[in-house]
Amino acid sequence: MISEKMLKVLNTHLNEEFYSSYLYLSMAAYFEAKNLKGFANWMRIQANEEQMHGMKFFNFILQKGGRVTLAEIGAPKIEWNSIPEVFADTLKHEQKISGLINKLVEVAMTEKDYATNTFLQWFVTEQVEEEANVEEIVQKIEMIGDNKSGLYMLDNELGARVAAPAVV
Repeated sequence: MISEKMLKVLNTHLNEEFYSSYLYLSMAAYFEAKNLKGFANWMRIQANEEQMHGMKFFNFILQKGGRVTLAEIGAPKIEWNSIPEVFADTLKHEQKISGLINKLVEVAMTEKDYATNTFLQWFVTEQVEEEANVEEIVQKIEMIGDNKSGLYMLDNELGARVAAPAVV
């Protein structure tokens, strides 16, 4: 059984993961409108990953005998001024999610919920990877600057990203 406090914060975070998916779909749509298919591909895959993360929380809550509570998902931002702004927002968002995961770990430790703490460790590791991946893209965008050839090459590189097999 899971404590009410733990259940509440897990359900709140479940909805954050689904919002993340929605945000990345919005970013993909932005890039599609700019005919930057590679950037859009990267964001679509990111959206799918976030959906899978949400489902991991969904399934874990059920396995622990809790009740999943889905909340309204707010509308994400739909316009950006530039590619650097999109990826700056992406990095900020991933850093926010990392902070939220860390708070979940704190609650699990306070509640002495070792099973949930173990479950959350996968997300702690995942967030390190997520932030590093986005930071790498941010650095490449900064290096490219206004160079259209560099932008074209980065679009091709991001278009080559393939989705990892689903693990829910």
